[in-house]
Amino acid sequence: MEKPKKRFQMPHAYVIIFIMTILTAILANIVPAGTFDRVEDASGNSLVVAGSFHFVDKIGCSIFDMFKSIQLGFVDSAQIIFFIIFAYAFVYVLLKNGTFDALVGGILRKVGDRIELIIPVCMILFGLLGSTMGLFEETYGLIPVFISIAVVLGYDAVVGSSVIYLGVAIGFAAATINPFTIGVAQEVSGVALFSGLAYRIVCFAVFMGISIWYVWRYAHKIKANPAASVLYGETVETLEVASKEELAKKKMEPIHKISCLLFVLTIVLLLVGTIRWGWYIDEIATLFIIMTIVSGFLSRYNASQIAEIFIDASKEMMYGALLVGVSRSIAIIMENAMIIDTIVNWLAGILQNFQGMASAFGMLIVQNIINFFIPSGAGQALVTMPILAPVGELVGVSRQVSVLAYQFGDGFSNIFWPTSVFMMCGIMRVPINKWYKFVTPLFCLLFAASVLLLCIAVVIGY
Repeated sequence: MEKPKKRFQMPHAYVIIFIMTILTAILANIVPAGTFDRVEDASGNSLVVAGSFHFVDKIGCSIFDMFKSIQLGFVDSAQIIFFIIFAYAFVYVLLKNGTFDALVGGILRKVGDRIELIIPVCMILFGLLGSTMGLFEETYGLIPVFISIAVVLGYDAVVGSSVIYLGVAIGFAAATINPFTIGVAQEVSGVALFSGLAYRIVCFAVFMGISIWYVWRYAHKIKANPAASVLYGETVETLEVASKEELAKKKMEPIHKISCLLFVLTIVLLLVGTIRWGWYIDEIATLFIIMTIVSGFLSRYNASQIAEIFIDASKEMMYGALLVGVSRSIAIIMENAMIIDTIVNWLAGILQNFQGMASAFGMLIVQNIINFFIPSGAGQALVTMPILAPVGELVGVSRQVSVLAYQFGDGFSNIFWPTSVFMMCGIMRVPINKWYKFVTPLFCLLFAASVLLLCIAVVIGY
């Protein structure tokens, strides 16, 4: 009798990241250590000095250092880890007091069978926030809520997470006036701040259109046939939300209306704080802490009950929050071994062999590769643009096109490279291989659109 063949089982996300940590440690012992000289500009940014690269004594990464990088990764990511927990705690209070159930019930009664309209509306909204204000991490706490709502409405966790994650990520990548990417890159490259806006608006419309169509098409397909879901047969933990029929009967009580106003006020304060007062992670996390307590008391929970809700919320997000720290170990190894500048210098050297459109395409490839090593948008601009903007001019590409290539290369690979995706899969509770099955065709479409739009930019003398 033949033994049944064993099916391949995807390793746990933490195992996959540990394997990548080992591979990175090996790379750190192969690639020579090197660095660029850096100077501080008027804004306090540390800029790379073009042409200043030099090798330094080899540092490498020992086995002990590799394991130590995991501890350092958690310490270095503490800001993001606790931000995720505090952001979700506020949302969790509104889930516990029934606000989101009542809100979804109201939406269901309003839109009826046109529920799919939620996809383009929400994706455009979050896309605009990412494109103009540079929001990204600030939306993490909303992802579990939208996943649960999507599942109740007959979709899957991928649709729910895509509405938030893809919406804001595509907007962030197709930035129009994002100060953290376009602002920094143009300033460093010596290009007039936020110039070339009209063409970037066209790019934003193209990329958002592709993404919305892709998610809409997938949602429509799995609504008609649940077996078509990439998650079919998988168990994905979601929040406890009532059934669709039960939600449709939920009425907005006074406490729910007050909670909705508080939620809107929180978002308004977040936007104003980010734009006008220079808030970032620490200040926004503080806002969520305050609103968690305020919403708890407004919901007539006592102090002990609010504390219990906070603990429950922390438990829910711990898998994803800890994944942030584990993932950070990869970057820690590369930074400590001082191999990132070596790789950037090598890639910049390759670009000098291309001309015109080929150079713009090469720059897009280079920026995509560098985003694996430097996931931070502003950090990538500060390292690469002082080098690649002058290189671009030498090979017939304007500095504005160089900024566009950076923008596309830095942004869209955030939905694909493991250094970003592992963390997001942890927050979404979606298996990594399933996310790649869903997102790979979309990434290829976005990359093709990036190439086309860059070629057009070169032709029109952008």
